[in-house]
Amino acid sequence: MVLSDIDIKKLIKQKKLVFYPSLSNDQIGPASIDLKLNSIFKTFNITKHHLLDVKKGLPKRDFMITHRIKKGEYFILHPNNFVLVDTKEYIKVPDNIVLRVEGKSTLARMGILVHTAGFVDPGYEGTITLEISNQSNLPVALYSGMYICQIAVEYLSSPAETPYNKRKKSLYLKAKEPLPAKTNNLFDSKEKI
Repeated sequence: MVLSDIDIKKLIKQKKLVFYPSLSNDQIGPASIDLKLNSIFKTFNITKHHLLDVKKGLPKRDFMITHRIKKGEYFILHPNNFVLVDTKEYIKVPDNIVLRVEGKSTLARMGILVHTAGFVDPGYEGTITLEISNQSNLPVALYSGMYICQIAVEYLSSPAETPYNKRKKSLYLKAKEPLPAKTNNLFDSKEKI
């Protein structure tokens, strides 16, 4: 069941769903919460690497280029390009809640697609890394602090037996910047590479 603004506000007031920094009233919509773009952008270093081989794992050095933008500056996302960036908000999700992440309609109408593997698991804590691509034929300027995505809050049928923060396969817990892919959970641990 997707929660309404009334129930979202109750969860936040009871400190069951936590956001740092605190949300403004403008961020809570009728059935979702708008989150803001942070200031660290990571792009693939195509001058050093020509292949992402998920079986071999991703390179440890020179794999991504980090771009830090200052307040008021922008990052230009060119057509058919991709960037990792996280939300400004650090969140703590209880073990009986899941968050569904969607891009903003306004950005989608400009060709900007925002994705994050669909949802945020119960027990997750950290910023949310977003995978953003430009599908339009024009470059688009992205600003730190702008609204970038929205999350819907849903109750689970029962609390998770093994929430994200207690699961051995969890790779991105307590993120404080956009994290690149870690491929060691894509294959059965018994499979030889």
